[in-house]
Amino acid sequence: MNIEDPGLPAGARVPAANALGSEPSAYLRQHAGNPVHWQPFGDAAFAAAAARDVPVFLSVGYAACHWCHVMAQESFDDQETADFLNAHFVAVKVDREERPDVDAVYMAATQAISGEGGWPMSVFLTPKGLAFHAGTYFPPRPMPGRPSFRQVLEAVRDAWQERRDAVEQNASNLAQSLGDAQLSAAVRVSGPPPVLDPDLLPAAVASLARSEDVADGGFGTAPKFPPSAVLEFLLRHAAVPSDTADAARDMAGRTLAAMARSALFDQLDGGFARYSVTRDWSVPHFEKMLYDNAQLLRGYVHWVRLGGNEVFSTEEAADVAVRTAEWMLESLGLAGDPAGSGEAGFALASSLDADSVVDGEHHEGAAYLWTVAGLADVLGDADGAAVGRLMNVGPAGTVSADGSPLHPARRLDGDGAELWARVRPALLGARNLRPQPARDDKVVAGWNGLAVAALAEAGAVLGRNDFVVAAGTIAAYLEGVHWQPESRSLIRVSHAGKARGMDGLLEDYAFCAEGLFALYAATGRTHWYRFAEQLVHTATSRFVVAGRLVDTAGGDGQVRAAQGGQAGLDPFDNATPSGAAAFAGVLLSYAALSGSAEHRDLACQVLALVPPLAGRAPRVAGWLLATAQAALAGPVEAAVVGPPGPERTELHLELLKSASPGLVIAVEDDDGTDVPPSDAPSGGEPVPLLAGRPAGPGGAPLAYLCRNMVCERPVATPRQLRARLAVMVAAGPVS
Repeated sequence: MNIEDPGLPAGARVPAANALGSEPSAYLRQHAGNPVHWQPFGDAAFAAAAARDVPVFLSVGYAACHWCHVMAQESFDDQETADFLNAHFVAVKVDREERPDVDAVYMAATQAISGEGGWPMSVFLTPKGLAFHAGTYFPPRPMPGRPSFRQVLEAVRDAWQERRDAVEQNASNLAQSLGDAQLSAAVRVSGPPPVLDPDLLPAAVASLARSEDVADGGFGTAPKFPPSAVLEFLLRHAAVPSDTADAARDMAGRTLAAMARSALFDQLDGGFARYSVTRDWSVPHFEKMLYDNAQLLRGYVHWVRLGGNEVFSTEEAADVAVRTAEWMLESLGLAGDPAGSGEAGFALASSLDADSVVDGEHHEGAAYLWTVAGLADVLGDADGAAVGRLMNVGPAGTVSADGSPLHPARRLDGDGAELWARVRPALLGARNLRPQPARDDKVVAGWNGLAVAALAEAGAVLGRNDFVVAAGTIAAYLEGVHWQPESRSLIRVSHAGKARGMDGLLEDYAFCAEGLFALYAATGRTHWYRFAEQLVHTATSRFVVAGRLVDTAGGDGQVRAAQGGQAGLDPFDNATPSGAAAFAGVLLSYAALSGSAEHRDLACQVLALVPPLAGRAPRVAGWLLATAQAALAGPVEAAVVGPPGPERTELHLELLKSASPGLVIAVEDDDGTDVPPSDAPSGGEPVPLLAGRPAGPGGAPLAYLCRNMVCERPVATPRQLRARLAVMVAAGPVS
């Protein structure tokens, strides 16, 4: 049913219902009860705006976003505000995690218009999808330097009605500017690949050192985010002898130690929060994201592989890694029956909310805060006071008036470590009785790919086979639910075991392939190599368009119009590595395993992004730099052959525990039952790196170390293998 609006042209109608109730996105459903007549993003909403001759109000956020909840309570739940929105706009709600393509384009517009970015993002669009005004959070009443939401709505309505020509011209100019920026920053993937200058990487380390917060760890000042991709570069750089290797190791160690010993890390249950609002990591923004924890898990595991240092031991790092992996599986794990197969499926949910709902109100971090009295209630006066001192919980709260998160700010040892080990179960039990943060149960393909890589490597390095098994189960879910073999496409999101919505972005294909290659390295199951190979070939055909690499294949006309008709590519890391950087890394690994010069050349063409970013902006190019480090190292290719047994396992584990940058590992399958799909690019042949590598006399296991498919003489013992790897890593850049 529609209702007439006397403020609209004759015959125009306002949708009389909020249309989000049947949407699978948890974030959209959070807004299904608003009196705002929200519509999902799509042609129908923009057609309605054109028919009514009104702008589109686009609101972008995500389920775990605290300020999204705040703006919803203050404005979108307010009937008067909703009535005004419904009368003069078509209101469209977008989950940025489901539609990162929409988010990226309009975030670029928002930053160009307002000079700031973040969520909730509030953008005003023409019915063609072009942005003409934007901001982030708007309060219900004016604040210094920030108008109220109602003031913004009235000003935009007036501009649309009274100065339409100027509004549309400004929108067109902005779209053209965004399109020109895309063309100027395009990654060209034709012609001969450039030669990578090895001096760029020490320059990047030096640049990072200038922005490091030596006292508190990390880079820059508050708010401070986990620099996951940068850490991967530093860890790889530290593994190669050079004048800057020690500096890279020290920076990585200080940051990893500071985060592990802070409130950013959940000291009771494991897992990391999204970021800290303070430079010393003492006051987190409490949402917990899968993508952060998958990347940080891998970072702590790689620190263990590297060997640690006197600032941050491998034992402490391993404990953080185990607790993070266990938290991911326990708190984000989703068991189900993918696609009605009759088999148990398992994948990981996207996030836990920053807020808990207490007495009907959202309270940020409520589940995680403690008071001196609250500690004493659980532990008794003596232990409560001691834990308060240990965890920096005092009479004055750091988040609420009297509530603080647990923030040790130092390594716990001696009596402090003993006390904490004794009281932690009781505190966690008491905390679990509180109202808990909501979980966003959507499964994002790419983020689960990151988790597959992290869990596979954590299991191999830390001796936790259950983590490797979990990685395999998640990979099976991705293959059974998200991969569509008929159309050869990877769907980005699934809900309750059913994939729906848009095809994956470049990052989804790259992150999933990355995870599958890591899982193959850990297990030797050829099936995972073949699945990764399919993703690489599909991504190459889908995201290399007219000699350019793009983030999205196809997409909505409004999104493309908003950036001057150009397909976009964001080369910069954000919370996750950029799709381009991740794809370059996957291409490099695939080329090393398959011998494909074509895919190595393509990786090197993407790495042409490194020179302008290495010294100037390494903090947004961490994964590109990490991939460049692997490319300069070869990367080393390792083939393990021979029958399964203790001797082969020892060789395999020696490789899995190596910190050699970008090392790829191929292992003969334990049996011949792993038949690849009939349409796999390499058919039923073995992994090419294994071809022509015979076992030793009597079938004894051997390990071959190679670069560009050219191998040294094989070795038979872990000691020999360790020595040869060290020599190859120290040998310097490979042309």
